[in-house]
Amino acid sequence: MSTGLERFSINQMTVKQLSLPELVAACAESGVPGVGLWREPVQAYGVEAAAKLVRDAGLTVTTLCRGGFLTATDPAERAAALTDNRRAVDEAATLGTGTLVLVSGGLPPGSKDLHGARERIADALAELGPYAQTHGVRLAIEPLHPMYAADRCVVSTLAQALDLAERFPAHQVGVTVDTYHIWWDDRAPEQIARAGAAGRIHTFQLADWTTPLPEGVLNGRGQIGDGAIDMREWKGYVEAAGYTGAIEVELFNEELWAREGKEVLAETAARFVEHVIG
Repeated sequence: MSTGLERFSINQMTVKQLSLPELVAACAESGVPGVGLWREPVQAYGVEAAAKLVRDAGLTVTTLCRGGFLTATDPAERAAALTDNRRAVDEAATLGTGTLVLVSGGLPPGSKDLHGARERIADALAELGPYAQTHGVRLAIEPLHPMYAADRCVVSTLAQALDLAERFPAHQVGVTVDTYHIWWDDRAPEQIARAGAAGRIHTFQLADWTTPLPEGVLNGRGQIGDGAIDMREWKGYVEAAGYTGAIEVELFNEELWAREGKEVLAETAARFVEHVIG
């Protein structure tokens, strides 16, 4: 009998108040089959130990977040970023996930050159894509809402992400489709179709858009069903494009983090069934 959770994955950041063992236990108890993990808590626990913990619980690691931040102009900073991204690929492979999400990085201090920053991302992908391929990992460029362009991510639309990704084979570089970041873009549905036709939708993530945005908008992602985004509509777009993989809910939300983690997990699973599957 279907529970509606067969494709559901909870991103670790949604319930970051739970330790990794607590998260794994809560998922196993709740029938949640997938988890999206973040590098910092995984590193703190130990990558090999985390891989064993998740594997022994029968969970699938749907993504690892995050690599990226590839826009620096200083040679030493660029070299350090490439080294860190190779390490992220290694960690993804150890955890058993085939997808490393990339947040590309913002403008370097004092720069106003968006085009140059995007070209430096392409230069980095030319080195990282083949390395990821040898480890069975795909790089998934995540466009972020334009409000993040200056300081976090100069890639703001799926079209921009695909323009970068399409310079490389699809089994090396694709995209992340995240409703929170692209729901406003009337070209996004056609870009999802473009990505799907080339096999470049590497992960699909959900978060709602609620207003007013809190101070410090980074942590303003709304619980599924609380905001302006029609989740079933966006699920329809990615499925029409051929995507059949996990659907990951990734929420940065101070109010959710202040609550009991298992309660938030249960609520998120219920909202997923109601607003995405139902």
